[in-house]
Amino acid sequence: MTVEMNVFFKMQQKDDKKEILKFEIKGSDSEKKSNSLYELAGSIIVFKIEGCAAGEVTAEFMNIQRDSKKTALKFAIKGDSEEKAQELYKYAGQNVKIEVNPSQMTLDEFYGEEDDEGIEYTVDNRDNVEVNPDQVRLEDYEVEAEQEKIREILTDSEEETDETVKS
Repeated sequence: MTVEMNVFFKMQQKDDKKEILKFEIKGSDSEKKSNSLYELAGSIIVFKIEGCAAGEVTAEFMNIQRDSKKTALKFAIKGDSEEKAQELYKYAGQNVKIEVNPSQMTLDEFYGEEDDEGIEYTVDNRDNVEVNPDQVRLEDYEVEAEQEKIREILTDSEEETDETVKS
């Protein structure tokens, strides 16, 4: 689902990790175009500004807000798209034609949050799960942590005994 529209590129603002881009759809296009954009809000999209050297840019479609006069779109691009952000900045404050498409990327992939590696396992043809027997289990970790606490207590106790003997 490609949505093409004429928008006002209101602003571009940089924070610690990303660039925030705000666009406004005005006039009769506003209601018709914003209805098709609601389902994309909160997801990752790919957008392109006509004539911009940045080309396609992947962004988080942060939100969409509509009032009686305009519809505001807020996108976030990551800091690792620095060159693209610089190209986009040239268009801030202008009316532009923008094309928005959904992306297959998830928010976690976009922000680089990898899944916990978890436990390695294999599944045989009968759907039985086999876990590597050498892998550390939670119980083993808890036992090791408890043993470490006991070692610390004993070490502290020995140091106190040594100080008492010296006195």
